[in-house]
Amino acid sequence: MSVSQVDVKQIAAEVEAKSEPFQRLLNEMQKVIVGQEDLLRKMFVGLLANGHILIEGVPGLAKTTAVSCLAAGIDTGFQRLQFTPDLLPADLIGTLIYRPSDGQFTVKKGPIFSNIILADEVNRAPAKVQSALLEAMQERQVTIGTDTFKLDEPFLVLATQNPIEQEGTYPLPEAQVDRFMLKLIVTYPTREQERQILDRMSYTRPATTIRPVMKPADVIAARKVVDEIYMDDRIKDYVVDLVQATRDPRPLRLGIEDWIQYGGSPRATIYLTLGAKASAFLAGRGYVTPQDVKNVALDVLRHRVIVTYEAEAEEKKSDDVVRAILEHVPVP
Repeated sequence: MSVSQVDVKQIAAEVEAKSEPFQRLLNEMQKVIVGQEDLLRKMFVGLLANGHILIEGVPGLAKTTAVSCLAAGIDTGFQRLQFTPDLLPADLIGTLIYRPSDGQFTVKKGPIFSNIILADEVNRAPAKVQSALLEAMQERQVTIGTDTFKLDEPFLVLATQNPIEQEGTYPLPEAQVDRFMLKLIVTYPTREQERQILDRMSYTRPATTIRPVMKPADVIAARKVVDEIYMDDRIKDYVVDLVQATRDPRPLRLGIEDWIQYGGSPRATIYLTLGAKASAFLAGRGYVTPQDVKNVALDVLRHRVIVTYEAEAEEKKSDDVVRAILEHVPVP
């Protein structure tokens, strides 16, 4: 038996132990959330891979509820920030308060100093507020006056935006959207799921509450195991081939090169790797398969592939480009 086989078996045992709380958390969240299993699992992927998530969907699809349930199930700090056009950066990160008694300025920390941040309708806030949020996401620290403060771990931003009612909004620039590891599209429930929602939620009393089943320390410990998950060189090459194809798909001879204005950045390669490892972890495996890469590829790449006017004229979106690439890049 090779050393790598021994290592994979050892990692698999650690994965089994450390992933069990996440299954309990999923079961707990499903007491409130009907369906939307892909959304819940991808939220876990972001949490495990230490990457922020942008969630897009029409109102009423339980985006906010899902994030609230995640925070309640982990027994960690949670702040819900309703982004509005009159929001200021100080409302987010905090400010300096003058004390007349001693003539000194003291720091009053803002709501960004928490663990799980729900940035509700992030595209309704002006550019300065969006920049303050995205700086905190990237640097994982906040500067108020001359003092810099590290943000506690785990620190996860889940931002929501509606694809409708675009009047009076400030769409996130592509360069800033790239800071999000995943962009998730939430769709309507099926007929069966909607009937379950009716039976479970159509009461005047509050829905079932979530009980904490994890601690922040469990998340930190799980991330260490995710880093150790084995990834074969052929799968690493597959990840690079996918991202390279978003920049120049001509070797695939798909005829879609005129659809692409910009492809994925190296950040896409990093997040695709981390996302695949997190997907393997949630599946209870100590090694990554090509399917793990495919499971997260669309969510990692859709907001990093910018399509041309020609593609828009043909009613093609970035999802169409990514799907075509996934179908034609050779799988190891």
